[in-house]
Amino acid sequence: MGRQVYKSLNSTMVRLPVSIQSIHERLGIPADYAAKTGLPCYADPTDLIAIGKDVEGRERQLRTGAASAWHSMVHAAEQDGVVLQFVSAYRSAEYQAGLIQRCLDRGEELTDILSRIAAPGFSEHQSGLALDVTTPGYEPVEEAFETSTAFAWLQEHASRFEFVMSFPKDNPFGIIYEPWHWCYRSSAET
Repeated sequence: MGRQVYKSLNSTMVRLPVSIQSIHERLGIPADYAAKTGLPCYADPTDLIAIGKDVEGRERQLRTGAASAWHSMVHAAEQDGVVLQFVSAYRSAEYQAGLIQRCLDRGEELTDILSRIAAPGFSEHQSGLALDVTTPGYEPVEEAFETSTAFAWLQEHASRFEFVMSFPKDNPFGIIYEPWHWCYRSSAET
């Protein structure tokens, strides 16, 4: 099954599944979020498979094609003496909502949160095609990852495995620079 996204009804609004609308209302996410960010809304994937445990020991999943490409990329990096680890992979809309709610509970402003965490339904993690990557000696999901040998290796080789860094500096989505966030973008998955 390909990557299903919900298309715009017009230039400013996207028809969201009722479950996503409900989550957005609960969190206070503006109805024009999709129009303002340009991020697509993803349907839940149906072909998730286990990819192993993340750096925290939690079992994680990706879609079949992304999982295969990830394992191939990890092996190729190992051949070059580079260790790639993952922090996060598939996340459901409810999981994403929980991340945002915890930030709200700490008193953070929603606009600041949404610059770091995509709204439920709009996270590439929900597509089952994205990973947050790290390497030994680096704190997960920190900009300092860009100074690692692993990041340099990804910049040079990730495209061979059809992975791209989704949120470079000054990206048009209003998401902070995330050198750790890589998404599988195969034409077979669209």
